[in-house]
Order: sequence, then structure tokens, then C-alpha cells
Amino acid sequence: MKDLKILKQRENPLFNRKEIEINIETNIAPKISETEAFIAKEFSSNIDNVKVKKIKGRFGSNNFIITANIYDSKEDREKTEPKSKKEKKTSENKSEVKEEKSE
Repeated sequence: MKDLKILKQRENPLFNRKEIEINIETNIAPKISETEAFIAKEFSSNIDNVKVKKIKGRFGSNNFIITANIYDSKEDREKTEPKSKKEKKTSENKSEVKEEKSE
């Protein structure tokens, strides 16, 4: 990811987060995990506190508009953000493994 330009940045004290909209110039469409790591690095935050909401790009363009939330803590993120199917499944698998170990 080459060029970063902040389009919008807003503090939301109700949810203890910073809501941002940035423009990134890159050759290929960025993955959500890569984007979360990049945003965490640029805004000096932990990767667990960042949630990418949307990556929007146009066909044939190298510019991508990314909407994301940066939370003050991991607990604030877990209270506010809904979990995806993948996140729910991994948390269920972890709880099953813990139950098996305790038996």
C-alpha cells in the first residue's frame, strides 16, 4: 500500500471509537486483514482495535476508499461490532477445545 490520504476523521465518544474514511492507492485490491494491519500501524493502535467496515474500489482504478473504526480497546470493539459468521465459528471452536481439555 503506497499512498494514504485521510478523507474523513471523526471522534465518537459514545462508542469510544474514531471513525475514519481513507483513500489508499495500491496496484491490487487490499485484503481486510492487510488493511487492518496497515491502519493500526498508521494510527498507532493495536490491530485488535481496528474494524474495517468497507473497501470500495472502481474497476480499473488503483484507488480504494476504506471505511473503518478504530476503538480505544478490544472490549469496546467486541461490545459494539457484530461478529461475522467466520468470527462466531472460530469462537465456538475455541470453546469446544477448552471444554475437551477440562474433561
